[in-house]
Amino acid sequence: MATSLAPDFHQNERIAIFIDGSNLHAAARALKLEVDFRRIRQYFADRGHLVRAFYYTALIEDQENSPLRPLIDWLDYNGFTIVTKPAKEFYDETGNRRIKGNMDIELAVDMMELADHLDHVVLFSGDGDFCRVVDAVKRKGVRVTVCSSAQTSPAMVADDLRRQADSFIELANMREEFERVNGRDDDN
Repeated sequence: MATSLAPDFHQNERIAIFIDGSNLHAAARALKLEVDFRRIRQYFADRGHLVRAFYYTALIEDQENSPLRPLIDWLDYNGFTIVTKPAKEFYDETGNRRIKGNMDIELAVDMMELADHLDHVVLFSGDGDFCRVVDAVKRKGVRVTVCSSAQTSPAMVADDLRRQADSFIELANMREEFERVNGRDDDN
């Protein structure tokens, strides 16, 4: 497994981005990085043929004015395929309200369905649960790059996932490429 600032991309390869929204949000928050999704999309479009850019997140059903809604709408209007599902609300053993909205299965199924039409997958997540799908996609001949952070405390990327990938992009090293530029009116 290679660790580099920018893994090898080939201009003619078909690329898809799979963004685990909650995982990327947590990593970016830990790094104090304000992500510019337009710049992320453009970064990979400049490195090959970007087939699709997916964004996965769970939404709380009873929240009409979800803080995620403006982002989801912006992504939807700017070339991202949005995959959502209702978050589950429950109370833990101490009586505290908790929200659960795991999108792992949706992301894994989409990745497997598209694998035959791709040369390179970029997974924005550090969740070790994706090791199996990364392995399956690689066995189909698709290269996999994981983008997350090992520089946070604790690390946001599972060591097993980092090892499973063909290459790893350290999110902390991509600040110049992925960070929102203050003052831009057209940012997300």
